[in-house]
Amino acid sequence: MTSSSSGSCRFADYFVLAGIDTDSGLEPDELSGENFDQSPLRRTFKSKVLAHYPQNVEYNPFDQDAVNMLCMPKGLSFRTQAESRDPQFHSFLITREDGSRTYGFVLTFYEEVTCKQICSAMQTLYQMHNVEQYSSVYASSSCSMDSLASSIDEADSTSLAKLQRYNSYDISRDTLYVSKCICLITPLPFMQACRKFLLQLHKAVSSQQPPPLPLESYIHNVLYEVPLPPPGRSLKFSGVYGPVICQRPGLSELPLFDFPLREAFELLGLENLVQLFTCVLLEMQILLYSQDYQRLMTVAEGITALLFPFQWQHVYVPILPASLLHFLDAPVPYLMGLQSKEPNDRSKLELPQEANLCFVDIDNHFIELPEDFPQFPNKLEFIQEISEVLLHFGIPPEGNLHCSESATKLKNLVLDDLVNDKKNGNLTSNTINMYELLKGNETLARLQALAKRTGVAVEKMEIAPPPAAEKEKDTKCQCSEEELRDYKLTVQLREVFANRFTQMFADYEAFVIQPTQDMDSWLTNREQMQNFDKASFLSDQPEPYLPFLSHFIETQMFATFIDNKIVSLWEEKDPLLRVFDSRIEKMKIYSVRIPTLRTSNYQKCTVLKEAAQAIEQRLVKIDHTAIHPHLLDMKIGQGKYEHGFFPKLQSDVLSTGPTNNNRWANRSTTAQRRKDRLRQHSEHLALDNDLKEKYIQEARSIGKSLRQPKLSDLSPAVIAQTNWKFVEGLLKECRIKTKRMLVEKMGHEAVELGHGEANITGLEENTLIASLCDLLERIWSHGLLIKQGKSALWSHLLHYQESEEKREATVETPVAAGPERRRSDSGLNLPTLRVSLIHDMRHVQHMSEIKTEVGRARAWIRLSLEKKVLSQQLKQLMFNQALIKKLYKRYAFLRCEDEKEQFLYHLLSLNAVDYFCFTSVFTTIMIPYRAVIIPIKKLSNSITTSNPWISVSGELGDTGVMQVPKNVLEMTFECQNLGKLTTVQIGHDNSGLLAKWLVDCVMVRNEITGHTYRFPCGRWLGKGVDDGSLERILVGELITPVVEEDLSKQCRTPPQLRSPTIARRLSITSLGGKTGKPNAGQIQEGIGESINNIVKHFHKPEKERGSLTILLCGEFGLVSALEQVFHHGFKSARLFQKNVFIWDFIEKAVTYFETAEEDEESQENLLQLKVCSATFCQYVNAITAAPRSIGKDGKLQLLVCLGARDHLLPQWIPLLAECPVISRMYEDGALLRDHAAVNSLIRVLQTLHEFNITLEASLVKGIDL
Repeated sequence: MTSSSSGSCRFADYFVLAGIDTDSGLEPDELSGENFDQSPLRRTFKSKVLAHYPQNVEYNPFDQDAVNMLCMPKGLSFRTQAESRDPQFHSFLITREDGSRTYGFVLTFYEEVTCKQICSAMQTLYQMHNVEQYSSVYASSSCSMDSLASSIDEADSTSLAKLQRYNSYDISRDTLYVSKCICLITPLPFMQACRKFLLQLHKAVSSQQPPPLPLESYIHNVLYEVPLPPPGRSLKFSGVYGPVICQRPGLSELPLFDFPLREAFELLGLENLVQLFTCVLLEMQILLYSQDYQRLMTVAEGITALLFPFQWQHVYVPILPASLLHFLDAPVPYLMGLQSKEPNDRSKLELPQEANLCFVDIDNHFIELPEDFPQFPNKLEFIQEISEVLLHFGIPPEGNLHCSESATKLKNLVLDDLVNDKKNGNLTSNTINMYELLKGNETLARLQALAKRTGVAVEKMEIAPPPAAEKEKDTKCQCSEEELRDYKLTVQLREVFANRFTQMFADYEAFVIQPTQDMDSWLTNREQMQNFDKASFLSDQPEPYLPFLSHFIETQMFATFIDNKIVSLWEEKDPLLRVFDSRIEKMKIYSVRIPTLRTSNYQKCTVLKEAAQAIEQRLVKIDHTAIHPHLLDMKIGQGKYEHGFFPKLQSDVLSTGPTNNNRWANRSTTAQRRKDRLRQHSEHLALDNDLKEKYIQEARSIGKSLRQPKLSDLSPAVIAQTNWKFVEGLLKECRIKTKRMLVEKMGHEAVELGHGEANITGLEENTLIASLCDLLERIWSHGLLIKQGKSALWSHLLHYQESEEKREATVETPVAAGPERRRSDSGLNLPTLRVSLIHDMRHVQHMSEIKTEVGRARAWIRLSLEKKVLSQQLKQLMFNQALIKKLYKRYAFLRCEDEKEQFLYHLLSLNAVDYFCFTSVFTTIMIPYRAVIIPIKKLSNSITTSNPWISVSGELGDTGVMQVPKNVLEMTFECQNLGKLTTVQIGHDNSGLLAKWLVDCVMVRNEITGHTYRFPCGRWLGKGVDDGSLERILVGELITPVVEEDLSKQCRTPPQLRSPTIARRLSITSLGGKTGKPNAGQIQEGIGESINNIVKHFHKPEKERGSLTILLCGEFGLVSALEQVFHHGFKSARLFQKNVFIWDFIEKAVTYFETAEEDEESQENLLQLKVCSATFCQYVNAITAAPRSIGKDGKLQLLVCLGARDHLLPQWIPLLAECPVISRMYEDGALLRDHAAVNSLIRVLQTLHEFNITLEASLVKGIDL
């Protein structure tokens, strides 16, 4: 969490005082973007660092502007005696270039303004303001006083008298106060200790009695005489009125974290917090929103602490000063906190980028999540385990609305509840727990004060005091009971979170790809290296984890974690990694889990007790005590005390520490020695350290150089420079993502073709596409001026659509219809599908399933990817210059010409692969299809008198039988998404004189995605011709789309009449034709290949198997392979007689079996054979009896499919081979008459027994077994 500055061994680096600079007077703070309609007391003015001690620390240079901005993010604020002036505490952090952090802890309080000029300036501002207000109020009596409402109780009527009272400052009557702050800047985040110290310091100023010693003594002490506690130890030092304690975890414990997680859980509620945690893990853009700076910091630090062993790698600004609001259009993942001006002003917040934004309204207990992101694994059990820890400490898991409502809401809501219901639903009935929960609870104290002011009577709550034993314990522990409970709760919650990662990534090391080269070359080639075997890792995980893990292992934080693991081969291990690895080791020793078996069983955290004890021990027995504050050598008369004013400190005693600080000398020398050793080591590596750092920084990639916006310098040049870095980062990210999508997909397709190992899953493809969608949204939201709705990309598309439709209305173009009509006349091909961005948008707009803009943008991206037009369509969008200039600022990515070109080039590369990312995701939408039946005209009637019909099936369903209008070879129909198309059934009713029909193929196209399938036939349909079939089942193949340029060529030459494919031709005896017959070896190879493909099919994950029908009935499927076996040596062509078909042989065999059964009852050894022959006859008869007009080859296909499904083929083949009919119908050399060949065929077919084959409904329709 904290890589503290290496050089520091002091508890605090700086003490800072910031406030009003009386010399420069009242300067309005334009950067904070305040408007001048507000009354002067509500405006913000520039603050200034008035003093800081010491002047500079070499390892942590003082950044005046950043500190000023973060100490007083809203600038100075003024109050009068009529308003509350309680001191406010908040913390901040500054991330340096190298990623290390410095923490600041600030107490802001109000001091009376003594400078007359400032008081009179305020009076003048008020007079001017009131003149304007009166004129506007009288001008319109119904004027809404929005700008004032924030400072006025909503219940009050806005009468002028009241306005004057609230909104006035009268120099003669009122006292003016101004904010001032004191701040400690420290290398480590000891929040509790710093807060205590500052509160005591403030108390010394505001109390009636002067402090025991001058304030300089205490400040000098904390700056120079209090060391950092060593790891695993605790330390006590002195504040003004009492001891201050801090403790630091040991090297094997979770890293230091000193903010109370209790607050984060109370503010958000457990469910919300887990959702936010998931968004942070997936590196979305996170915007925290609250009126209170400390809340922003508590939630931001809390949520990043829970990431252990991972670390947030992107922009991290828990408190975004008002002057840096332009950072919200950073097109990178970020975690930022924004202070809200009023309790409910979310509606006024203009956010450039919302498609991937998680918006957390802390004060209203509310969180807006991005659309469809995966849930954290075992989320329910995880939440259950955390609730148990929370309830054990008396914290309600649903959060505590006490601490999260504005005062007015609290007044109405919570007080009524407290009156009516003593438990208020938030407190458990256990009295002790209740006491613990409420003892010293600020909320309750505030409520009581509020109740007093508003005159609501609250019943006394009976709370039992804690038993005596607890009181004794209190004396032993060095900090208050409540603090100790907070420490224990925090560490136990963190342990539960850390345990999830220890369980999930217990075997991660096995999948790290170890480098073969040395560190220098590894760092230089970091970009090209794969360093984690993602596919194997995912295949090893339980199914329910996959949606989350496949996203998570693509994040920068995971990549950095793995990088650190690899770098630890050469260097000392990263501290977080060291702790994590040691936990995994420990878990493996204690658990008997077989390392290779991953289960999704939930394993709870077992070290909660030990973790809490370790902290308690440190707090009970303090290891170190620092030197007490003492009088310093100060000038007489200085350091004098004036009640209510922070004194002007004497700088000469605070600017330097004691000359010799013996106690830490030895510690710093060992640290120095270790540094020298490391230096020599890096010199030995002959790689200059700066250069190495540079490599590492570059290697650790994209958002890193922008970890922290430079707070101090806001010149236009710097803003331009930052935006330029963003543009470069986006381009680089686009390059990496498209490359990854290509490599994965190409690898997958190579496997389909039989090379290598499969390594992409549909899940992984979805993850990559989702991250591409996210990248496009970020690019489109960079530098945005005008935006409607949450998606910047969809908003741009809508603007484009509007401008195009206006243009189309003015220019009516009847040109496009020409070539289209000519091509459909020929009837031999589908008319070309018009590619149009607007058309695709309309398709998406008509999809009622999608309810949001972000969803529409994603659907459009998926559709364009599937159509292979993403690059082309975005180009149209990006080069509509007039529109881009209207919508985007000058520095936006979309206005950088060269980068745009490169970006489109990267996207163009995605056209090399086939995606079905639209069809496979939107499975319930209605899709228009177009079908064309293409007859072979030379050999058949182009007209038929019969009534044809067609039925189309796909992976997701089928259309049912649809009549095709007579003599129309083309039809369009609409039905629910069929998915990838698999088969077409085509047939006719054989009516009329010209009933016979020779069909070449059927083409079917999805009119939205443009995917076109060709279903080859090449056979007759009709009685008394070919095999007498009136219907056929055709198996489809996706055809590659014709590229624009090829269209012109195609129009000139008539489309070639493609002959049917070889495998089909074997059974087309009717067409004669001298096709070279395959020999026995080739046939056996074909069988092996077809079986092999089916086996591979079943070894894929279920969701990615594709169509089994193609593997059974397709061109090189099982049916055609077995047909070849049956055709080998078959005496088919007879002179002057009809052709004989394999089915004729099968029918003869059945007749033989049925008659043989009656004759040979005597032989017992035929019992087995009889059972087989009986089932065989039953199947053949069922097929013959089916009310379908399929021909002989169709019946054979059906028999093979049913035999494969019911695992009967290995029994039927020997039956047929032994049947006496075979000698009459087959030549001697036939495969079926060769014992060895038959036996090997049986063995091969038996490999299908372990698979559960289901047949498509279209194949087995009407078969009754």
